Amino acid sequence: MSNDRREFLKALGVTAAAVAGTGCGVAAAEAVGGGADAAAPEATATVASEEAALAFRSRATAKFGLELDGSFAGWIQSTEGGNAAADVVTEKVGADGFAKKHLAAVKYEDITINCGAGMSKAFYQWIQDTLTLKATRKNGAVIESDYNARELTRLEFSNALISEVDLPALDASSRAAAKMTVKFSPEFTRTKKGNGLAIKFEIAADKWRTSDFKLKIDGLDDATSRALKIEAITIKQKVVENAVGEQRDYQKQPAGVDFSDVAVTVAESHAQSFYDWGQDFIVQGNNSDDKERGGTLDYLDTRLRPLFTLTFSHLGVFRVAPVNSNSAEKFRTIKAEMYCERIAFGLSGND
Repeated sequence: MSNDRREFLKALGVTAAAVAGTGCGVAAAEAVGGGADAAAPEATATVASEEAALAFRSRATAKFGLELDGSFAGWIQSTEGGNAAADVVTEKVGADGFAKKHLAAVKYEDITINCGAGMSKAFYQWIQDTLTLKATRKNGAVIESDYNARELTRLEFSNALISEVDLPALDASSRAAAKMTVKFSPEFTRTKKGNGLAIKFEIAADKWRTSDFKLKIDGLDDATSRALKIEAITIKQKVVENAVGEQRDYQKQPAGVDFSDVAVTVAESHAQSFYDWGQDFIVQGNNSDDKERGGTLDYLDTRLRPLFTLTFSHLGVFRVAPVNSNSAEKFRTIKAEMYCERIAFGLSGND
């Protein structure tokens, strides 16, 4: 048996002993070490068991955080991406009958994070700047830490631009926790070992649920104040790559922002104003700029105070239709779908 495998089995036996208790430590030591003598120094075995269990627990309960421009921006629920990769170029088949292959320029995957309402103001300001075409670039890191918030590893990124923001679908009948997804595109990344120090972050996260929201659209107060559902809203910033001289890394530039449609479900009993707007805007053709509407969507905390606000400009309805029109249920709903030319993001000042 190789030394590496022997050490792995010993660690596995010690960790099992820590979980099951000191009494099982003797049996585990006998199984791994080959006899009762291996478990004789009980104090030493117990200490080793506790240390191994602590190390196992630290890795198993890792937390992830985001750092922006040297300051910790908050704990995130999950993360992926940021890896370096390159396309493989296959040349023409040579005289020897084989094709030569080589790598093209290195590229870096977008980094995707999921987070709640407990991020720093700098993080939300980054989103706000993106939606107003300021194209703010950020340096930072995605940090993996143990359960004591001590840094384990760092995925450092440079000159990142936000490429997508996904706001959650809302449902007045749900009590599910809400989270947003933010994707950003770095010019390059590097993975480094953490410094082992504990991260301190004092912002208390407000509870954010998909049921807590307030929608207002100009002239549609009766319908929108009773909105039952709002589909997820996605904002995308196109990012293009430009080669820089002889470097293998690419410089990235913003190339415009696009906003998804806004789809709202309301009870049929309160849908008349949507039907009237649809009749005028769609059927009668009164759909010039001055007939488009504005509005706001507040994402609320559990005390119904605004956390974030989306401000809509130039909303235009393009479809109003019943939901499950063949259903025999008494409670009927309709869904109104609107395009939107611009959306502004604002952080409410409740802290």
